[in-house]
Amino acid sequence: MNVLVINCGSSSLKYQLINMENEEVMAIGLTERIGIEGSRVVHKTSGEKTIIEEPMKDHRDALRIVLNAIVDPKIGAVKDMKEISAVGHRVVHGGEKFAESVIITDEVKKAIQDCAELAPLHNPANLMGIDACEEILPGVPQVAVFDTAFHQTMPKASYLYGLPYELYEKHGIRKYGFHGTSHKYVAQKAAALMGKEMADLKIITCHLGNGASITAVDGGKSIDTSMGLTPLEGSIMGTRCGDLDPAIVTFIMEKENLDVAAVNNLVNKKSGILGMSCVSSDFRDVEEAADAGNEKAQVALDAFAQRVKKYIGAYMAEMGGADIIVFTAGLGENSISMRAKICEGLEGMGIKMDAEKNNVRGKETVVSTDDSAIKVAVIPTNEELMIAKDTAALVK
Repeated sequence: MNVLVINCGSSSLKYQLINMENEEVMAIGLTERIGIEGSRVVHKTSGEKTIIEEPMKDHRDALRIVLNAIVDPKIGAVKDMKEISAVGHRVVHGGEKFAESVIITDEVKKAIQDCAELAPLHNPANLMGIDACEEILPGVPQVAVFDTAFHQTMPKASYLYGLPYELYEKHGIRKYGFHGTSHKYVAQKAAALMGKEMADLKIITCHLGNGASITAVDGGKSIDTSMGLTPLEGSIMGTRCGDLDPAIVTFIMEKENLDVAAVNNLVNKKSGILGMSCVSSDFRDVEEAADAGNEKAQVALDAFAQRVKKYIGAYMAEMGGADIIVFTAGLGENSISMRAKICEGLEGMGIKMDAEKNNVRGKETVVSTDDSAIKVAVIPTNEELMIAKDTAALVK
């Protein structure tokens, strides 16, 4: 079975074609600048990269170009579109309606649309990808895999805010959590690494990239996570402020004479590491600046590490301990110094890092000492494979 995994952004489309018999990635690519001048597809098969520059007015155009590339005799991965057995779509927000992946129907599409106000940058784009696939691949089963689904096991005490209950009933204002597909994948890999069942473990997964979230996985279920109603809550991130005294928002609006859209743009796109460091939202640039003596850059990195550390400590308290802490995503997998900084000073909690083992990037391995009571591991995430697995299981 060959599963096409689609991840649609507002002006981009990431894709992978995966052979589920051996989990081989047959084709992988990124379509950029959809609906914008200079649109192109970066397409790879068997290590060979091809750049296709062609106008794309919408996601349907983009998908047609992608599928033509996949079946192209020279740069393709299969001979015919009939060799694509199913399509798995990443959908960011499923609200309370979906606790697991589902085969897409008209009812499912309506539910995704209903959640669009909670993820206005993502759900409409996800729907465009679904509609395009239905048009171009009629009759091929499609599956929605939700970022929020894994976190639907959180108890009310974890997901309700200290607000009037009627706001939850009327508007669904609650913590939903995100990066669920990634957290689920690395938690499963962590259990396999330890030779145990997820149900028997307490796992803390740290998905650290430009967007960052930390999750407490107890007995195989997400019981708490750092992101909230939107991906703005939680740790400081690349451009997002993370946890904030809500009174600050109205204070800034008054002092800076900002409207709702402007302050929303400020806390989502101009804050976090970018705003604190005055350098960049890319941690590599900020680390380089800090090494050169930039104090703001150093404080931004210290603050990020401190916030992640707080969540690790909080989730250990919430679960009554932990068996393993997992670092994943771009920063978690590749920043040796950030992993060390986050775990520094946690020896009293049973966490001991091994500097030599931690000198690794993008490789699945344990980076704690042999006598560390709590293991620390680096596990590269693979959300696309998780989506493909869920899709294959439902279609079968």
